[in-house]
Amino acid sequence: MLPSWQDRNLGSMKRVALWLVSEVGEGNRFTKEEMRRAFPGVSQIDRRVRDLRGFGWQIDTNREDVTLAAAQQRFVVRGQPVWEKGVTSRPAHAAAIGAGRRREIISRDGNMCRSCGIAPGDSYEDTGAGVQLDVARRKVRLPGGGTEVQLVAECRRCRLGGRDLVAGADNVVEKAGLLSTVDRGVLTSWIEADERELGALERVWAEYRALPADARSSVRSALGLG
Repeated sequence: MLPSWQDRNLGSMKRVALWLVSEVGEGNRFTKEEMRRAFPGVSQIDRRVRDLRGFGWQIDTNREDVTLAAAQQRFVVRGQPVWEKGVTSRPAHAAAIGAGRRREIISRDGNMCRSCGIAPGDSYEDTGAGVQLDVARRKVRLPGGGTEVQLVAECRRCRLGGRDLVAGADNVVEKAGLLSTVDRGVLTSWIEADERELGALERVWAEYRALPADARSSVRSALGLG
């Protein structure tokens, strides 16, 4: 049986963890205002949520879950039972990414999402929603066999869909080694320019795909496709 989240003899982080489990429930949303009403007089109670993330608790904001409103958070899954005796060790937190560092990374990555290539000012074709870029931490397998976390610019949609992605630099090296001499030369030119140079056929296809449905129909008719 769980301790009561209303037990004031427990620390505020333990009480918040118990409140999430008992009152909110995994998969459900909550707001800072609801939390403050549950813990009146406890200053900076929202910081205890950030502390819980260091113990493996997944609590998303609208940066990770685009379906959330700005004031909402989602309790996704509980981590270590911090209210139990013996749960005292805390995993090291990843260093916060400041605004200056964020701008530097996004600029370094060409002011575009490195997963899908979309840029600020663009809109997603299916929803019309505007694009926002942020910085994601991505696990990368290195050619030497090691793994490290690297920072990359991503749009919010790709951040949400690629949270468990492990990028494989070793796979890219392996596959590049299997290319023909000609194809490898083309690949290296793209890498050096950090941009893929599209041929005429690919540019026409990309422009066609970007047309509205009615305009695509007119192109099909003009090409005799009905």
